[in-house]
Amino acid sequence: MILTALEFLGLIAFAASGALAAVRSELDVFGVVVVGLTTALGGGIIRDVLLGITPPTTLRTWPYLAVCGGTALVVFVFHPQVAKLRRGVLLADALGLGVFATAGTTIALNAGATPYAACLIGMTTGIGGGAVRDLLLREIPLVLRKEIYAVAALAGAVLVVVGHALRLPAGPVTAVSAAAVVGVRMLALWRRWNAPVAKGPETG
Repeated sequence: MILTALEFLGLIAFAASGALAAVRSELDVFGVVVVGLTTALGGGIIRDVLLGITPPTTLRTWPYLAVCGGTALVVFVFHPQVAKLRRGVLLADALGLGVFATAGTTIALNAGATPYAACLIGMTTGIGGGAVRDLLLREIPLVLRKEIYAVAALAGAVLVVVGHALRLPAGPVTAVSAAAVVGVRMLALWRRWNAPVAKGPETG
């Protein structure tokens, strides 16, 4: 129950962030909905494909598509107000990252994945939708930039695996790990922490 609630919370967060990015790129209403759906559902679809779950969980029942599509439409209509909430949008994206990375790890473990594979699948679940979003909008995926993003997702996945190894309750472990991902992501944005990047060749 907790896992399902967190998953839908993550869907709304990612759909909103994806739709807002599409609005900023001046896409029409159909494009905004498509990007919102892709951002929200992309990571979960990649996860299920890697785990051999077919058809993907988010495509089996209508609530997933309805919630994501509805969120994207709301953002399209009220985007001037949403755009003013910059911190809220960043928090929503961080929330989606934390929820999907940790829930994806839990699902992978329940499907019989090894701890190593579960960590990678969890991280991919968290960053997959955003990476596809950026590619659709012809941007370098955020995960490949210097910001602390994928590292935060991987840290959350590792926490879930550790909790699973210690036989702690899955729901609370997932929730606490998701909160840790959000905390790391927001702290990195606040403190402007970045991953190291290679410096260009020295000139003359």
